[in-house]
Amino acid sequence: MNGVTYTFGIVAALVALFAIVELMRKGTLRERHAVWWFFGGLFALVIAVFPQTLTWAAKLLGVAVPSNLVFFVAIGLLFLVSLQYGAELTRIEARMRNLSEHAAFVDHRLRVLERSNPRIDAVRGDADAESHGSSSAARPDGDDPEDVER
Repeated sequence: MNGVTYTFGIVAALVALFAIVELMRKGTLRERHAVWWFFGGLFALVIAVFPQTLTWAAKLLGVAVPSNLVFFVAIGLLFLVSLQYGAELTRIEARMRNLSEHAAFVDHRLRVLERSNPRIDAVRGDADAESHGSSSAARPDGDDPEDVER
């Protein structure tokens, strides 16, 4: 391995690790999501600094070509990241569904309360008129905005 390739490998691994740490510092990447990326960056740094480690590990595992081991580890790493994101997406979807159902329930409950108590509707109508800068009377064209079902 020549010096340029050796140096490029080390610099690339350090840039990847720096990017991961910087994204975590800015809050763009959370720690639990950065674990696998950080592991991959450290693996790349170890292989870049000690390239003979890759050859040794390939022989130990019975892999004929050391670069195939790199691809295998990279695919495994991406699989774990994908699995983690899938689990997180499932949790987020369940939470969003629960929040949507709760919002719909609260909205329905509010409408039932407004229908059962005309005073609430009158207060809401006055507040709506004030916030929109118009009176609570019907428009001159005959379309009352309060009569429209939402």
